[in-house]
Amino acid sequence: MKINLYNTLTRQKEAFKPIRGNQVGLYTCGPTVYNYAHIGNLRTYIFEDILKRVLVYNGYDVKHIMNITDVGHLTGDRDMGEDKLEAGARREGKTAWEIAEFYTKAFQSDLEKLNILDPTTWCKATDTIPEQIALIQELEEKGFTYRTSDGIYFDTSKFPGYTKLSHQDLDALQEGARVERNPEKRNSTDFALWKFSPEDVRRQMEWESPWGIGFPGWHIECSAMSMTYLGDQLDIHAGGTDHIDVHHTNEIAQSEAATGKRFFNFWMHGAFLIIAGGKKMAKSEGNFLTLDGSFTERGIDPLVYRFAAFLTHYRKPMEYSEEAVAAARNGLAHLRNQVRAIREKSGGRTGTVDTGSKDRFLSEINDDLNMPRAMAAVQEMLKSNLPPADKLATILDFEKVLGLELDRVDDTEGLPPEVLEKVDARNKARADKNWALSDQIRDELQAMGFVVQDTKDGTTVFPS
Repeated sequence: MKINLYNTLTRQKEAFKPIRGNQVGLYTCGPTVYNYAHIGNLRTYIFEDILKRVLVYNGYDVKHIMNITDVGHLTGDRDMGEDKLEAGARREGKTAWEIAEFYTKAFQSDLEKLNILDPTTWCKATDTIPEQIALIQELEEKGFTYRTSDGIYFDTSKFPGYTKLSHQDLDALQEGARVERNPEKRNSTDFALWKFSPEDVRRQMEWESPWGIGFPGWHIECSAMSMTYLGDQLDIHAGGTDHIDVHHTNEIAQSEAATGKRFFNFWMHGAFLIIAGGKKMAKSEGNFLTLDGSFTERGIDPLVYRFAAFLTHYRKPMEYSEEAVAAARNGLAHLRNQVRAIREKSGGRTGTVDTGSKDRFLSEINDDLNMPRAMAAVQEMLKSNLPPADKLATILDFEKVLGLELDRVDDTEGLPPEVLEKVDARNKARADKNWALSDQIRDELQAMGFVVQDTKDGTTVFPS
């Protein structure tokens, strides 16, 4: 069954076909590790995880590269302002290297909590400085660069297809909206390939180069790393929609100018997470929420957020609210309850994956990762008349894409005796229609850290 993916480059769905056989080269823009990732960032990584899982589910061998930006990302995305790592180091009284290490580990911990698969290769910008310098030299030799007092810049006027990804109206762009204007730039869209260290200032992260001591621009890093680790297998490049107008546009320009070849066949982008008032979640807005602060520290399974992300298509804005979290928490609890029930009915035995149900599920996930419809297909299967053992085999097959740890759902045998006693007491209270006592026991179980659900077979509980 073919996979259709929306390609930002062409603005339409296209049948996906790898460059080489069954191999897929996937590059996903990783974090700039100067602070915690917020849950808006993490929504993008969930979408990319589903993309990777869907490709693997369809039988492809995926080579996934994710970068860690630990230098060169300035506070103004158009390469002006202050390096975010240097600013983070000053904010916390640590070295830039310590900041990068700490927030890299925090990010990887978030991915683990969300059951996001590790990439094939993690790569740091600071580990590929020679490759970045070599790429800039190639651009220089081909006449795409010029020098200013603060760095080496790419001349976007010399690359005719500069707006083919963003479709921006260049005349409408106004430099200086967020940071001061650079009068030495020939065009407002020109961007830094290499920045010089300020005179009489020793940066924590700086390197020798043919142009002087300094550090790479943010955009050159991803071009160098993707081509270094993927070679010519440039199938899919993914990230957030905020990368379209600047970062990914600049990656395409410098890469294609250097190689004369197309840089990635597919470009995929996940939409923003929005909060009350319709604002996107962003560190610059000061309204970002972390996974630990919004979920883990409140006793909420982080996979609730993963489940919530499935309820909105990745290309549509997703709204975050306490009501949405509560609905997702109940939805995941219900799904786990259903899996627990069929496991009990099948005696833990798995049967045969149902072909019809799998085809329906495949048709939805292969239609541009349509997870809302895929979740409807999951429910359709679970509520069908299939034998319990076949249902169990089928949902465990779907779990390869879902990543909700449904394979770890079991019956009540592992619950503490005091919890089982309360469950029995609540079932008796409900049978006696003693609703006040039933509610009291429910509250006690929730205070003990368990989700309580009522089914036609009685009270079911499991850790929250």
